Amino acid sequence: MSDDSDLHSRRKPRSRKAGKVRTRGQRIRRGILITLLALVVAGGGTVYWLYSRLDGNITGVDIDKALGDDRPEKLPTSGQNLLVLGSDSRAGAENKELGGGGNVSGARSDTAMVIHIPEGRTKAVAVSIPRDTLVTRPECTKADGSTLPSEKRAMFNGVYSLAGPACVVKTVESMSGVRIDHYMEINFAGFKDLVDAIGGVTVDVPQDIHDKSSGLNLTAGPHKLDGTESLAYVRTRHGIGDGSDLGRIGLQQQFLLALLSEVKSQDLLGSPTNSYKIADSVTKSLTTDSGLASLTSLGEFARSMNGVDPGSMETIMLPVAYDKQDPNRVVAAEPQAGQLWKAIRKDATIPESAKKSPATGG
Repeated sequence: MSDDSDLHSRRKPRSRKAGKVRTRGQRIRRGILITLLALVVAGGGTVYWLYSRLDGNITGVDIDKALGDDRPEKLPTSGQNLLVLGSDSRAGAENKELGGGGNVSGARSDTAMVIHIPEGRTKAVAVSIPRDTLVTRPECTKADGSTLPSEKRAMFNGVYSLAGPACVVKTVESMSGVRIDHYMEINFAGFKDLVDAIGGVTVDVPQDIHDKSSGLNLTAGPHKLDGTESLAYVRTRHGIGDGSDLGRIGLQQQFLLALLSEVKSQDLLGSPTNSYKIADSVTKSLTTDSGLASLTSLGEFARSMNGVDPGSMETIMLPVAYDKQDPNRVVAAEPQAGQLWKAIRKDATIPESAKKSPATGG
């Protein structure tokens, strides 16, 4: 066994070359690390920019603040109720090109649906409220802070243009007794962009449609519609039924289900570019209650609805009867309407008698 002096004598001093190799290795590893960090930061910045852009697209309305506490009670087992509006601003060049008629000023709630999602969130029912329905509009506060007095026999379609989204929610809650949990509005120009972004929507047209007003001409049977055609399809009233708003409600409900099915069937994760295009189209045209007015909140709500199959969604028109004073208007038909809203309030099965409307629109 050697002593310490022999051990020390056999040790070779570390060469300067070895030191340089280690230093070069350190430099290489350090360069790689810096490059990776730069990529992460750059990627993170891009993601943040995209997120901020989409998040900033969404318009929020504080419905709870506007309505206060004078609202229907939220029952513990009443599921979720979402009021969806399609707003039709017919002013401006873009809407004129879409067949809206550029000489008409203001915006209207052209389509209105109360979507009820029962507890468990595996199915849903959509109740369409005809735009020509006469309602008792409650007193509302307008955007400028002034008061809009209550009015009997007000047309439902006019509530939005007179006092905005919060008053529409208040009117729906007043006529139904249903607490609206969330509000969602999409303008029709954005609706067109959304359909184009997903590559069109296929619908089975129930009968030949020849609408001179919109220029829509379709034969009965399946058709894949682009954005402009889809907008004309959900707007058409002269080309189907008796020419009233009631005739097109079935088309709107049918198209909604086809649109939801198409979005759900697409591989959005497989195409980030297409996903962003769709998300940009949706958020630019979207107004929600403040509780949903962010990408995070919308994402959480969408995930909670993931179990709802659009194919199983039931669509119902609010039972209405032709108004005795004005046959061009309708009123809620009783007892059917009352039975329908009661079932939704209590998250109960809707009786068949509550689905039948005396006025059908031909």
